[in-house]
Amino acid sequence: MLDILSIASRNLLRYRRRSMLTLLLIVIGMVAVLLFVAVAGSFKTMMVGQITDSVLGHLQVHRKGYVASIENLPLNLNLRPPVVAKVEEALKANPAVESWSPRVKFGGMFSNFAETTSIRINGIDPEREATTTPLLPGRMTEGDKDGALVGRGQIVIPQLLARGMKTKVGDTVVIVATNRDGSVNGKTFVVRGIMEGVTGPGGRDGYIHIGDARDLLRMTEAEVSEIAVRLKDFSQLGKVDAQIKQALEGVTNKEGKPMLEVHDWTQLSPFANIAKMIDLMTLFIKIMLVSIVLVAVMNVMIMAVFERIREIGTIAAIGMPPARILALFLAEGLMLGVSGTIAGIAFSLVAIFGINLWQPTFNFGMQQNLVMAPTIAAGDVLTIAAMVIIVAILASLQPAWKASRMDPITALRHV
Repeated sequence: MLDILSIASRNLLRYRRRSMLTLLLIVIGMVAVLLFVAVAGSFKTMMVGQITDSVLGHLQVHRKGYVASIENLPLNLNLRPPVVAKVEEALKANPAVESWSPRVKFGGMFSNFAETTSIRINGIDPEREATTTPLLPGRMTEGDKDGALVGRGQIVIPQLLARGMKTKVGDTVVIVATNRDGSVNGKTFVVRGIMEGVTGPGGRDGYIHIGDARDLLRMTEAEVSEIAVRLKDFSQLGKVDAQIKQALEGVTNKEGKPMLEVHDWTQLSPFANIAKMIDLMTLFIKIMLVSIVLVAVMNVMIMAVFERIREIGTIAAIGMPPARILALFLAEGLMLGVSGTIAGIAFSLVAIFGINLWQPTFNFGMQQNLVMAPTIAAGDVLTIAAMVIIVAILASLQPAWKASRMDPITALRHV
């Protein structure tokens, strides 16, 4: 085998310019793919982190049918205390769950005593919400960022409403809401802070204490609209999702049907489609790399066979078996693939290291100056390297097969 590799390397060095151009194509393809995977992966991770860590959490538990009607924020689909206790028991029993936060969500009217507009209210437990969505307090643009996000009698309002209605921190406002029975109630709040929207200036979500939300809706029990869940390891999302669903299957309604639904962040946010597009683009880039390697290596090997017909005839005439001739040309393709892969990985890692030193920034929605820190997993590197090497060998197969099946006499007569 070593002698085959030695001969193959000498054959590639005989045609240095062509071999170098082929290697250059493979290296460029490798660098392009690995850089794209690293940068796109970094953007995707940051985007998902901003959404899950400041708004949604990784998972959410709702009463069946709530998400289908979520635009109306239906109060008749809240979770009652006995059901909440069962959910919390299941979450507490799962070692992969880091924290969870109960929420009461409803629509209401926001008034500064001069103007009135609509608002979406999130009643939260400030301490539990901070552990479940740790980036939420960082979205405050005005107000005291120290301590709990909100206290009793306080409200954090969206930037859109603050600008449109000229409301400032410390102002007194009124929230009016209709409870489940259809009666209307109002409650005054002091503006504690102003919060930017994670997806842009169109956000209309305000935050109050969960106790105030229940008072405003005249709840006689500690009802919950949803329970947001944060995991210790986000990469285990699919596995933990299945585990929690299984643990909650036993919670049924009077008809004996499942009462609860568990949704991960991809089922709750339209930005999941952007993440899917990034994955799809990564796949297309990998296909382009395979095409580049296939065309480049096949072209080199076809030309090598065509230019060395008499040489092939000579080695066949002196007794080299067809299998050895086949192995010789496959070895050349293998060496091109391996050399290009090693060089491509080296240049890619240097480029990724350079980008991390540079620390470029970008904006996502209302989030400013997010630092890009591209990384690439060893698994991705090995997968792409294996793709290149395998395709290089496959590209050499047809020319190598043709060379091994040449008739020695015919080949020696070739001019």
